[in-house]
Amino acid sequence: MLMTSRYGETEIDHDELQGLIPSLATRAELDEFEQANIREAMLWARKSRAVRKSLLTPATLCELHDRMFRRVWTWAGKFRKTEKNIGVPVWKISSDLFNACEDAKTWIEFNTFEPIEIAARLHHRLVVIHPFPNGNGRWARFAADLVLEQISEEQLSWGANGRMASDEIRKSYIQALRHADALDFQPLISFVVA
Repeated sequence: MLMTSRYGETEIDHDELQGLIPSLATRAELDEFEQANIREAMLWARKSRAVRKSLLTPATLCELHDRMFRRVWTWAGKFRKTEKNIGVPVWKISSDLFNACEDAKTWIEFNTFEPIEIAARLHHRLVVIHPFPNGNGRWARFAADLVLEQISEEQLSWGANGRMASDEIRKSYIQALRHADALDFQPLISFVVA
């Protein structure tokens, strides 16, 4: 299988690649198969009482990742066991994910930020933690979408409202995340509604 990484993607190591469930030959086939699985997960999540009741818990966020990738990867929903070029050390994943959930609950309860900023900040935290071997960006975007749906009528566009090509959107997204790494969240907030 061709598994070269694209700009902004995390490498999948040999052991993680062994967790691929379907027999696929190309990156395009993998993308298509993952998208079908993600669509199913989106339908499930929007109907799930558990998601509405306890989205901001590590267990529910892990189940969300599992549902998004369970037909593709055997390790879906399970924390990574290897260090990556992005993400907290493996031993910090569990505690950092718990803290991110608790922080987001506090932001919501005390109206610390506007709803879109809460979603953007949560998304950034989840990406920084990078708990899974792969699929972290898509999972973190969907988690942010679900949180925003619960607290606001607003929706995130993730750069899709602009006139940028998908490569430009991806580069703008990565650049906005890098600004957020430096605690400048405005570019990410602007991107998620652009």
